[in-house]
Amino acid sequence: MLTLLRLITSSLKAKLLTLFIILTSVPLITVGLISYQKSFDTISDHNKASTMLVAEQLARDIDVLFQDTGKLLELENNPHVLKFLFAPNETYVNAKEILETFELYREIYKYEDVRNITMINLYGKGISERKGLFQLDYNPLRNSHLDVLMKEPETILIIPPIEASPLDRLDGFKYANADTVSIMATVKQKVTREVIGFIVIDMNDSVIKKFISSVTIGESGFFYVTDPKGNPIFTAPDINNRPTSTQPTEWINNVLPVEQGSFVHNTKGIPIFVVFTTSPTTDWKIIGTVPLQEIVEDANEIRQLIIVSVLLSIIFAITLYFFITARLTRPIQILKKKMRQAANGDLEAKVKSTGRDEITDLGHSFNLMLEKIKNLLHQNLQEKELIQKAELRTLQAQINPHFLYNTLDSVIWMAEAGKKDQVIKLVQAFSQFFRISLNKGRDWISIQSEIDHIHNYLVIQQMRYSDILDYEIDIDPSVLPHATLKMTLQPLVENAIYHGIKNKRGKGLIRISGHIVDHDILLIVEDNGIGMSAERLAAVLSELRVPNLYEQESAEQARGFGLYNVDQRIRLYFGERYGIEIESEEGIGTKLIVRIPS
Repeated sequence: MLTLLRLITSSLKAKLLTLFIILTSVPLITVGLISYQKSFDTISDHNKASTMLVAEQLARDIDVLFQDTGKLLELENNPHVLKFLFAPNETYVNAKEILETFELYREIYKYEDVRNITMINLYGKGISERKGLFQLDYNPLRNSHLDVLMKEPETILIIPPIEASPLDRLDGFKYANADTVSIMATVKQKVTREVIGFIVIDMNDSVIKKFISSVTIGESGFFYVTDPKGNPIFTAPDINNRPTSTQPTEWINNVLPVEQGSFVHNTKGIPIFVVFTTSPTTDWKIIGTVPLQEIVEDANEIRQLIIVSVLLSIIFAITLYFFITARLTRPIQILKKKMRQAANGDLEAKVKSTGRDEITDLGHSFNLMLEKIKNLLHQNLQEKELIQKAELRTLQAQINPHFLYNTLDSVIWMAEAGKKDQVIKLVQAFSQFFRISLNKGRDWISIQSEIDHIHNYLVIQQMRYSDILDYEIDIDPSVLPHATLKMTLQPLVENAIYHGIKNKRGKGLIRISGHIVDHDILLIVEDNGIGMSAERLAAVLSELRVPNLYEQESAEQARGFGLYNVDQRIRLYFGERYGIEIESEEGIGTKLIVRIPS
């Protein structure tokens, strides 16, 4: 020890080298420890959050499955079903019509996992896909689930396989194995809302099992599903002899009252990470378990990497000590100072290039980065301003004062002329038009509501222009339930009237149609008005892509506000591949195609 001390103090070079090693090593080791802790916490939190996202996605997949299958409950509104359940006697024709209705729903919604659909009334008369007509020899209300539905008619029950019983198969059909989930609901009389029967949808649970088995946590972790009482419903396949059907009773009861969360539980000295969430549709718990070591495995690798990095950094620092110069350190210090200024918000803190080495290149890259950040901030402000302008235009387009005045003038004129029926029809259409226009301040409505809105608008306009305007509406029924932005079609129809039909000799026709093509919804507004020349069509198409169309003042350009507003709103909400397509031929007419996702 004394020999080593003498060696260190024997020369100034040794003293400086020793001091440099100490000053270099301590910060590196400290940074290494802090970096490891930070990386450990970050990776651990990230992996835990990722696992929670997987659990939530699994819950959403299950919810979407039942929501899609639940569309079959619309059968309760079918007149054939109501007649069958309400009438004391059935006929072969009635039964055939119901079975054909079942088949029609299957063709429309492509329910490959629905095994059977059963309808039954309060007296045990029923019909199902697999058995046809049948009559129970006992009171159906002995079934506990049907008894619950009688007490709570608005409830929709989802019955997992573990709750299956002989009475659950109301048509008497028995499946080869108990891997069936049932959805049960009441069928009510339309006027009195009195319960007249029940509908039962039996699903193959293989889809849910596929969801469970397709996701894993780490190497040996897995997910499983329990009912609200904690009983396992679906479990992952047994891999590497891992347990799949037994749950630790010491924590499962603590999980049930909580909607979602995660925690670490020690099982025989081995920390186990547990994540859980709840399916809103079924109230089932989706629970995932994995050894905590697998969650933080990447952090342990980073720890080893940090240790090696610190050691190599110390060796490199000692080597660099003999070669470092002021010419090398000064540009770095300047760059460091500029970076701190930039971090504090000074985006004009640029580095002056004075050489050709790597540090100069780094300074140049830093300057480019600052320019890109400034451009991105400016672009962000422009996009926000564009969105605000589009929303303002939408609000302005909702109520056109000229349309309001002209319609009220028409009401007064008809009332003075004694046209009572026409006044009633016009006021009704006018009321429905503004009710849908306001839509309680919401931007989204169903395509059905949008078509009703256009229908009311055309009723009003046809009364004003009965001698020049006809219209047709032909929408594929499968399109109607989908959602769209409010006021999507009205500006297009208004353009067709005022810029196409009014300038045409003779009577004009506006045709509105819609269908699904390649998972996209196409809403089409066609007119046989004056159309547009090739030059005018090119100008309109170019105006749709002008960022500042609202700042243009000419009347000719103002015609594009409606088209531009609709196109920009669609692109902002759905993406650049959606929007308006225009086809027009002078003297023939114009076609406007609105493309939105289904």
